[in-house]
Amino acid sequence: MSDKKSLNILLMDPPYESSNTMTALRVVESALKKGINVHVFAFEGAVSLSFAEQKAHPNPVKSTSVEEEKHPLTRDFVSGLFEIAKTSGSELSWVNCGFCVDERGAGNWVDGPTRGGPPNFAKAFNESTKTLVVATK
Repeated sequence: MSDKKSLNILLMDPPYESSNTMTALRVVESALKKGINVHVFAFEGAVSLSFAEQKAHPNPVKSTSVEEEKHPLTRDFVSGLFEIAKTSGSELSWVNCGFCVDERGAGNWVDGPTRGGPPNFAKAFNESTKTLVVATK
């Protein structure tokens, strides 16, 4: 990443388990739109945020189909963040913890994320303007 402002974020929660995750994704979006470079390190369950095999589902309680329900998938949010980075001139680096990926069988990702480990987070910590850790409960 370049010498401009940068934000390093550690995510830990899996998709749909905490509102913290969506808040963090919105922080990433806002930073990218402001021209801030962002490094995301997905750890533990957060490696599933970019899992390409996520499936939308109907809602039998409301009797809605998959199309009617329009259930948001975190893989689409992650893909969207990479698109925002391209159009805003910011850089987005998304690293999934390899150990965490292997434990969960979540190795098929959307385009953009890479495999790494805790040293990637430490390096980004040392190089970033700010670091935000979004821990589990």
